[in-house]
Amino acid sequence: MIEGSGGRDLAKLVVLGIGRLVETGDPWEPYRLLDGDGAVVDPVAAFLADLQAADRSVATLRSYGNDLLLWWRWLAAVDVLWNQATTIEGRDFARWMKIADKPARPHWRYKDGGSPAPAARTAGLVNSVTGKASPGRKYAPSTRAHAETTLRSFYDFHLESGRGPIVNPFPLDRSRRMSRANAHRNPMEPFKNERKGRYRPTVPKRIPKRIPDDQFNQLFAGLNYHRDRALLAFWVSTGARAEELLDSLQDDVDPGEQLLSVTRKGTRADQQIPASPDAFVWLRLYQEEIWKRGAPRGRRQPLWFTLRRPFRPLTYPSARAMFRRAQELLGSNWTLHDLRHTAAWRMAQDPEMPLTDVQQILGHAHLTTTQLYTTPDQDEVIARVLAHHARSGGSERAVPPPAPGYNPNSLNILFGGQK
Repeated sequence: MIEGSGGRDLAKLVVLGIGRLVETGDPWEPYRLLDGDGAVVDPVAAFLADLQAADRSVATLRSYGNDLLLWWRWLAAVDVLWNQATTIEGRDFARWMKIADKPARPHWRYKDGGSPAPAARTAGLVNSVTGKASPGRKYAPSTRAHAETTLRSFYDFHLESGRGPIVNPFPLDRSRRMSRANAHRNPMEPFKNERKGRYRPTVPKRIPKRIPDDQFNQLFAGLNYHRDRALLAFWVSTGARAEELLDSLQDDVDPGEQLLSVTRKGTRADQQIPASPDAFVWLRLYQEEIWKRGAPRGRRQPLWFTLRRPFRPLTYPSARAMFRRAQELLGSNWTLHDLRHTAAWRMAQDPEMPLTDVQQILGHAHLTTTQLYTTPDQDEVIARVLAHHARSGGSERAVPPPAPGYNPNSLNILFGGQK
């Protein structure tokens, strides 16, 4: 127990799953945070409304709402009101997220007990096929960093409006708090993110992992429906995000020009991106098949439907479940976003395709993000190093013969070679 924590023992702290984040379907209030009694949390509602006014996407509101839900549950566990939280609560919350296990969330099929979810049995284990670790029992550094940013922004918002505590429980780093960001920046260098939170963890920079061609071919061969084949063909040839492709309408497809219109995640701008001819072939086969079964047909109708009646727009959780089922035989744990990494890596490795074109297709704001796909992956580096050892090991390198006109014995004496 640390002095200043008010007798709080974080090792024995139990955070209950009270409250919930509700998707309302109302465009004026897409998400609503409810407390343990089912009442609306007004401070969070005001903050989410401010984010919506700042042109943040619905996905951003959802991610911020989930962070605030965790914070509200943690405050209930330590019996502190949101407007009475201090930097001690901010510090203890950061320590709790770093050390404690994530609260157990029962599977929807076993809410009353029974067999745990499959993900709980493989938490943190490295997949032998992909080399990727499954989500562990601890909070990832990126999750903790996102929560710190969300809560610091939440309390900054209420400090500006005169509500909440007089000091932000998640302050800036001491070395940056009293100075202006980029005050001594070299004009020849880009701006740096110097407004770092005091309790913000260091997030390791990860190299995107691509799906090898042989594994992708096995995944594609294991698909049973034309819709799934069309989806994978579009994802791996366009580099579009999973949600961007799933939100497409039937009018967004232009087979004659091999173009597909998507709405970008960040800017919400419409952009046409090219796709492979195979993708449009599989798309046409899927459309003819599902239209014969009575699926809605029209320019403003969704492009992707469920395969069972009643036909509904295909959602991200359904597409993710489809991709997981396709990997059961292979035993891999690739994600839908890895298909975007695969498409980006293939385009970046083409010597005749400029990297700026790859940046525009992927929708990256900065070229440095696209340059990550020019970094060789670990398997390639290991193969080249092993080949280097094979070339340099074993026997000594053969000494080339001297040029015509030179006496080898004289050169050996002159340069100390073998006699």
